[in-house]
This record gives sequence, structure tokens and C-alpha cells, in this order.
Amino acid sequence: MFIWLFHRISGVSLIILVGTKILTSYFLFTKDKKPDWALSLHRQPVLDVLLLVLFTFHSIYGLRTIAIDFGYRNEKRLFLASNIIASMISAALIMFYFTMS
Repeated sequence: MFIWLFHRISGVSLIILVGTKILTSYFLFTKDKKPDWALSLHRQPVLDVLLLVLFTFHSIYGLRTIAIDFGYRNEKRLFLASNIIASMISAALIMFYFTMS
């Protein structure tokens, strides 16, 4: 039940976060004076990290759902493996993000 709920909430959150990134980048590409709120929101590292973590867990949980649909029935082991894999990928992406900025 947790994964089903998290998958739905993270999907909606990803739509909002990606929309925010696209909207703020649109305001930053204008030739006029750039709004301060768009610049501060677009360069917010908390939002970038949240976007990376939500994307990673959402995609790994989606792969978990596909594995269950194909007939894999050991859900406890799959839940543990999904969390470990998503945590390792998220940690690697966060370390890469902060070394590049």
C-alpha cells in the first residue's frame, strides 16, 4: 500500500516540479528584466535534489510494479531490493550534482 500511495504522490510531485523548472527557465530566457523569484526558484538546490530523488524512486518503483505484473511474487524481497537500489542511485546522483555545481 505504501508503494502504491508513494508512486501516485511522487508522480504528481514530479509533474509540479518539472513544470516549475520549465516555467522558471522560460522567465529566465526573456530579454527583459528577469524576475527575482524565477531566478531564486530555478537555482534552488533543494528542489533539484527533491526532483532527483523523486524521479529515482518513482522509476524504480515502476520497475518493481512491472516485475510484479510479470509474475514475481516475493514482494518483501523486491521491496527491499527496490529501496536499496533507489537509495544507491539517489546518493550517486546527489553526489554528482553537488560536485558539478
